[in-house]
Amino acid sequence: MDAVYTHGHHESVLRSHRWRTAENSAAYLLPHLKPHMTVLDVGSGPGTITADLAGRVARVTASEVTEEALGLARAEVAARGLGNVEFAVADVHALDFPDDTFCVTHAHQVLQHVGDPVRALREMRRVTRPGGYVAARDSDYGAFAWYPLLPALDEWMALYQKVARGNGGEPDAGRRLLSWARAAGFEDVTATSSTWCFSTPGDRAWWGGMWADRVLHSAMAEQALATGAATRDDLRRMSDGWREWADTPDAWLSVLHGEIVARA
Repeated sequence: MDAVYTHGHHESVLRSHRWRTAENSAAYLLPHLKPHMTVLDVGSGPGTITADLAGRVARVTASEVTEEALGLARAEVAARGLGNVEFAVADVHALDFPDDTFCVTHAHQVLQHVGDPVRALREMRRVTRPGGYVAARDSDYGAFAWYPLLPALDEWMALYQKVARGNGGEPDAGRRLLSWARAAGFEDVTATSSTWCFSTPGDRAWWGGMWADRVLHSAMAEQALATGAATRDDLRRMSDGWREWADTPDAWLSVLHGEIVARA
């Protein structure tokens, strides 16, 4: 059931994760939120979504698997001066909260990294009040689409899939969320999808530059080298491919996400 987090917390990873907001990453959930609600944000990461949610509800509890990881969200919440966010170290497979604690339990880009997503969803349901909402959104790497069709990006995709699965995760999680929710016992599930699209010069420079750095310096790079999945030259070639993509005037990339809102 244990899985290794593929991305780690290198600056290049946090550059990406800190870009995320409730609007660009949890729009499917926002219509269900009410000011009186309490929310558990599982895998809060650097806390940008957490803090946005806290501006919409009565209380948010941010959870992460280590105190070190949780410190990222603490810093974001403190910087915004929010007083309605609590923090807890917790494993989504065995959440240390009583039954029926929260109105909403939310996880963004979490289930793709856990060893047993069905058990995780059962736990999310257990701590959610009857009639409340369990919400999850995960990207689906196999459904990413880009132009131009650069061989180095095909190599990157194959490497990411290999490393992520070697770590016990499921990089094509988005398409599986509905089936996981059904297996976890949910009957009332709304499944949707949404995308991030990067095509402007600024967006291309940001996304392509971020991945050019990540493929060289993040935990994924370290794992690929340690397992023999790639050489340093391979990683440099993939990094150069991302920079080539970013520098192409008509380049385009779409990142597909699956989403579920399930009633507890």
